[in-house]
Amino acid sequence: MSDAANPILVEATRGAMVESFHRGRYVVMKADGTVVDQGGDIDALMYPRSAIKPLLAIPLVESGAADAFDLEDKHIALACSSHNGEEEHANTVKAWLEKIGLSVDTLECAPHYSIHPAAGIKQAADQVTLTKAHNNCSGKHSGFLTTAQHMGEDPTGYINEPHPVQQRLIKVLEDMGDCDLSATPRGIDGCGIPVIGMRLRDLGLAMARMADPSGLDAKRIDAIRRIRKGCAAAPFMVAGTGRFCTGIMEECAENALVKVGAEGVYCAAFPKQGLGVALKIDDGAQRGAEVAMGALLRKHGVIDDAKAETLKKYLTPVLTNWAGKYAGDMRPAF
Repeated sequence: MSDAANPILVEATRGAMVESFHRGRYVVMKADGTVVDQGGDIDALMYPRSAIKPLLAIPLVESGAADAFDLEDKHIALACSSHNGEEEHANTVKAWLEKIGLSVDTLECAPHYSIHPAAGIKQAADQVTLTKAHNNCSGKHSGFLTTAQHMGEDPTGYINEPHPVQQRLIKVLEDMGDCDLSATPRGIDGCGIPVIGMRLRDLGLAMARMADPSGLDAKRIDAIRRIRKGCAAAPFMVAGTGRFCTGIMEECAENALVKVGAEGVYCAAFPKQGLGVALKIDDGAQRGAEVAMGALLRKHGVIDDAKAETLKKYLTPVLTNWAGKYAGDMRPAF
């Protein structure tokens, strides 16, 4: 990253003053590589984390695996998801794996309680037996396993970089972002798969091509359109109760494909505008990333005044104390 500080993108107020703020960087791009809007250092490397799941779902559709196993919109949405681990998510994943001849034990991610507080408390109270299907990334993993089954590959170790599943995914990222990722940093994501260092600029281009795939080959165009349709048709499966991604896509349908990633990352595709978005909050705060993404949805015409009023709790969330009394606001600063 350059020595210059990234700009303040989001402020948190309390009373009459700004109490905290979040610096970050973002880029809005067209599919031809034109930068339409930017802030901060867009050429520095970052880990895209789960924000790239719609890109990682491309092989599932493009390979013919989705058709071979008669997958529905809800399965495509789950393949792109970082879901809450609510029972509907886990049960759908379990049934999906059975459809392709596997069990939840084949998943190479770990079980955990729902990340939605009320759902997690209910699971504990009901003594729900947690399985790997409850992992918030189980839908993505199910997509990987479906592709491996279709391709006749041994699913064992599918989360490791040398496995054909991961090699296909890296190739998709390189193709969509027009970049070489062979020597960029590597890490391990929360669900166990490799994370690959990318420039924000390259991630923005990849998402722009999700928004406007017209320059790609016919098979990829069809795959991208199906992914966008699946997420718009089943937004609950992408995230879940109370989540930004679900709320935005419930209101905007196919006009906005938005996806969260850990550590303050967000990506989006705006098909009507032909724009792709990638942003990263420096301190990793999701609250900052969501307010910043909301501002870009407004700025680039995806959300009008009427929709902004409906989506107010996501775009400019109110801060309250434990008694529920108003304390301040989260607001964009750019």
